Amino acid sequence: MTPHRRRRRFWARLRRRELSVLEWAASVLVAVFIVIPVGLILFYRVVPPPLTSIMVLRLIDGQGISQDWVPMSQIAPAVRYAVIASEDNTFCTHGGVDWTALRRALDAEIDGGSRGGASTITMQTARNLMLWPQRSYIRKGLELYIATLIDALWPKERIFEVYLNIAEWGPGVFGIEAAARHHFGVAAKDLTEREAARLAVILPNPIELHATASTGHVARQAAVVRRRIGQLGPLLDCVRPVI
Repeated sequence: MTPHRRRRRFWARLRRRELSVLEWAASVLVAVFIVIPVGLILFYRVVPPPLTSIMVLRLIDGQGISQDWVPMSQIAPAVRYAVIASEDNTFCTHGGVDWTALRRALDAEIDGGSRGGASTITMQTARNLMLWPQRSYIRKGLELYIATLIDALWPKERIFEVYLNIAEWGPGVFGIEAAARHHFGVAAKDLTEREAARLAVILPNPIELHATASTGHVARQAAVVRRRIGQLGPLLDCVRPVI
């Protein structure tokens, strides 16, 4: 074989190897960003998530986990309204991400303001279910992507049901049923408007806040939430119980 032909065969083999590496990398990316997330989201549309990423972190920290899954029919309607009034007023109308609020939060951060303030219930569901609590632009990007998938593949009722059952309401206290019993000694279906508002208020910081605090931030914000519920009107329609 001539030197010229050997060189040609060498470069041809090298190109084939490069293509193989690129095909392998593309397959990994498709699996990580499309197949696995979509598969899990479709699975959790009908099956209660047995464990979430946040629960795993709490177990690693040595905490126990208290959780009892309950369907929406076993959750007091007051909880639905209070959580939307406190966490995500436009839950029923956005597509998983409130882009207007997100742009305002980003502009505020660029101008030197505080971070946060634009996380929807769907985004929180995505974070609690599959991601991690520490803030970063990588996590936020994944959160936006997964939240958009969840909104496309789940009805609003399912998003809210999963959220209420996996949200953390105290150290190791996950889900509205465990939260109701931990804070007020009642089942989720028996929570009053006052108790529901107090539970909604502690969602952003359930480790340090307690729903039964008689004064201070929790009491003030719970009163604000109860007033806001009366102002939301049709914005609560997607979570109203079907009669």
